[in-house]
Amino acid sequence: MGHLPLVISKRLLWVGRAAYPLENIVRVYTFVLRPRRAEAIRKFLKRAALLLLATLGVLFFVFIANAFSRGEDPDAFLGFLVQIAFLSVVGGLIWSVVDMLIVVTASSHYVLAIETNGQSTAMVSGNPRHLDDLVAQIAAAIDEPDAHLNVVVGALSISNPSNYYFGDAVNIYGGTGNTGKVVS
Repeated sequence: MGHLPLVISKRLLWVGRAAYPLENIVRVYTFVLRPRRAEAIRKFLKRAALLLLATLGVLFFVFIANAFSRGEDPDAFLGFLVQIAFLSVVGGLIWSVVDMLIVVTASSHYVLAIETNGQSTAMVSGNPRHLDDLVAQIAAAIDEPDAHLNVVVGALSISNPSNYYFGDAVNIYGGTGNTGKVVS
């Protein structure tokens, strides 16, 4: 894991080479960034079922073609079609297993997240106690114009952000006009 500086100076928060004006920070918090393991397994099972259905479709087509051949030798094209279907299914299964294993074997990360009033979110990793202390220090710096902070944090490196859960889990009950949220 690499390291990067987290610096507060002159009303700016620097995370590595990215600068965030302190007045644009709306939330600073820590959480455990967890991979979407259950969703990866569901996606694999769905892909495997689709591959099985496609294989059954090809086999049904070959069966029908052989039934109409009236005892003649099966066409070489049908054999080629079966081979291509078999290789496609094996390739699809290998790809699906690898895609699932990437997510299932990925580790969770304790992170410090800094959200702005735009689309930006900065995330860094490190020692949980250190990150929890940084939340208080960054929050205090937002209120203090002369604040200075210079620490080193861990650079967060994840292969594919879509493989992880980000943010709060929000459950909305009822129709329109909802104003609250339940965090689970």
